[in-house]
Amino acid sequence: MPELKRFIRLCVATAVGLAVSAGLVCTQAQAQERELKVGYMKNPIQDASLDMMDKWAKAHGVKLTRVPMAYSVFMEKVTATLTSGTDQFDVIWHNDDWGQLWKKWLEATDDVKGMENADRWPLLAFWNDDKKLTVVPMAHTVGTFFYRTDLLKPEEVPTTFEQLISVSQRLQKEGKVKWGYVGGMTMNNTWFSLWWTMWANNCDILKPLFERDNDKLTAAKFEPAVSEPCHREIVEFWWDAINTHKISPPGMTAYGRNEANAIFMAGEAAFTLVDSTHFGEFNDPKRSKIVGKVGMAPFPVGPRAQKPTSWNEVWGWAIPKGVPAERKQLAKEMLSAMMGDEAGQIEMWKKTGGPPPNLKLWPKLAAEDKDFAALKHAVFDQTPITHSAYYFAEWPAVHKAYSDMAIAALSGKREDIPKVLAEHADKIRRAATGN
Repeated sequence: MPELKRFIRLCVATAVGLAVSAGLVCTQAQAQERELKVGYMKNPIQDASLDMMDKWAKAHGVKLTRVPMAYSVFMEKVTATLTSGTDQFDVIWHNDDWGQLWKKWLEATDDVKGMENADRWPLLAFWNDDKKLTVVPMAHTVGTFFYRTDLLKPEEVPTTFEQLISVSQRLQKEGKVKWGYVGGMTMNNTWFSLWWTMWANNCDILKPLFERDNDKLTAAKFEPAVSEPCHREIVEFWWDAINTHKISPPGMTAYGRNEANAIFMAGEAAFTLVDSTHFGEFNDPKRSKIVGKVGMAPFPVGPRAQKPTSWNEVWGWAIPKGVPAERKQLAKEMLSAMMGDEAGQIEMWKKTGGPPPNLKLWPKLAAEDKDFAALKHAVFDQTPITHSAYYFAEWPAVHKAYSDMAIAALSGKREDIPKVLAEHADKIRRAATGN
């Protein structure tokens, strides 16, 4: 009988032990099964930011799954996910171009630790109707005027549109470059030609000029400024650059940033303007022939401006509202870790040219890194006169209408430019008002 009791006690103990063991295994498995899915565009900047998140995820037993998408389908695909309320992604790439389109479907991020160190100027597009932020910045995306340091000393870099023409022609005549300036010009690449010169000539797309308050734009009935003299001048500038002065390729009206960057990296052009995030690409020996020969300078100015301007926006990360509460909190912890990863942000800058979202790092970087000091002078020390996009729901349609107008004007006769701009002004107005 004592043996039977001992046997029973042993069986019970074994069963309890097995249950506890099974419970522990289950708990550990559940902990290891924690996963965060990130929808993003495959890009060196975003990969560098994700690397910081991955470092945190591995240290906290979280599986980080990257879901890359092409830029051409990203906004449409993610918008469908957001509006359906599904939780396909826990974190998504967020951009000021569609900040206002998504504001209703995104979690507020004001409570993410590290946001106190972010620059507030570039966050205009990311506020929801409750005055809460819906983004955590990953990097600043700033228009940067690049020049070849093997061809020009800093004091020789053009500071006006006229100098951009004359210096380009001199370098071409000397046989040092095939082209003076090359930059993207197609839809979604207008910043790198038409728009930087537009702002650098004290002009804009809609009236009031440089206004981004949607109520004021509505009150002004989204009146286009594209037929104003200041705007006609920049379209004529590019027509002349391509057709008369021949400092830019004849096919530039069909170039995106990739085509323009390829020409610049091949050593065939002296100047370009694109986001600073391409600085790493320009210095990649596997892709570029001008490694170590790229400098940064303020925008040249047009005849209506007295000092350079710039743009300073951000790429960021957002959390869809449809994500379960537990994963939302986990995502915020991960984004907070990214904001606080100073070594990771400095590495991101060195690899890619993406300025860190943590402003506390900037003085240190400027003191220790000559390239960041050059970027700071070229962009951040200049005062932006406006933001590089508009932030109302119909903006993508306005952008398309503008692009159609500009390419039509540049593809025709110079004397027809005023007529083309005037004819398309109403199309831009109708696009802005949804008609």
